[in-house]
Amino acid sequence: MIGRPTVPDAKDAEGAIAEAAKAYSNWGRWGEDDVLGTLNFLDAEKRREGAALVRDGVSFSLSQRFDMNGPQKGWRRRTNPVHTMLDTGTDAALGNQGFPHGIGGADDVIAMPLQCSTQWDGLGHIFDHGKAWNGRAAEKVVTSSGDLVTGIEHMAPYVAGRGVLLDVGLVVGQNGELPDGFAITEEHLTASAEAHGVTVGRGDLVLVRTGRLARARRDGWGEYAGGPSPGLSFTTAGWLHRSEIAGIATDTWGFEVRPNEFDHAFQPLHQVAIPNIGLLIGEMWDLDALAEHCAADGRYEFWLTAAPLPITGAVGSPVNPIAVK
Repeated sequence: MIGRPTVPDAKDAEGAIAEAAKAYSNWGRWGEDDVLGTLNFLDAEKRREGAALVRDGVSFSLSQRFDMNGPQKGWRRRTNPVHTMLDTGTDAALGNQGFPHGIGGADDVIAMPLQCSTQWDGLGHIFDHGKAWNGRAAEKVVTSSGDLVTGIEHMAPYVAGRGVLLDVGLVVGQNGELPDGFAITEEHLTASAEAHGVTVGRGDLVLVRTGRLARARRDGWGEYAGGPSPGLSFTTAGWLHRSEIAGIATDTWGFEVRPNEFDHAFQPLHQVAIPNIGLLIGEMWDLDALAEHCAADGRYEFWLTAAPLPITGAVGSPVNPIAVK
């Protein structure tokens, strides 16, 4: 099963993207004013289904830590978080805070790109030939004031439901990991679901583990941020559309395989998935502890809550996803 799938024409990224965008478009599916995209699939019934999966009460944070030891190297001006203390115990002990009756406190601030670590891509993050989600003109959606239409704050109440882990690294890879450049196909996703005894469908939040983050932790960040990586094949665009999942997240920097499968391309699956399918995509999630527990008890479905921060007008957001089994 190890191998690289055949894209329509490796030399014609433009044509393949256009064809997939047309075939898998969800424009107008939920009305011209829609701001949620595939999150529309995650309804009240699906949330009740997800909540019923909680049996043991064991929980897992699926987030990397937000600190200066993160993966970013400055590409596209993305840096690791800078955490600064505004008030400290030293200030309190020296009486510099000016509070009465001995009370003191600590305050802090953090500065970081919203997509520097575990995060969701908002619907305003990627455009296709100047068009944003639902066919809107990109220049009228995202301006210097932010995403005026599909800001990620609209999604904040809704990202909670049935989570499904597909540990492709375990099922297809060696020692639980896939090599860089490995393109995960629909067949790999289906084989992983079958091996785990789960189904994937309408309204699910799907987590795809490749083992790339585990390798970065073992060997150092290296090219984790922006470099070669396993990831979803461009050929999975049809599956992403047809399965009617609400969202999907991976343990990689860029969700899709890198290098990309065309001779000259940059994130072509993003170009189809976000502005055309309206798909919620997560990146740099830490799935290792959850995967270990799932392998031990044989249950690969769980309650997942992963709300973005309601940052008005943001095109992405940090997130601390919690899986509960």
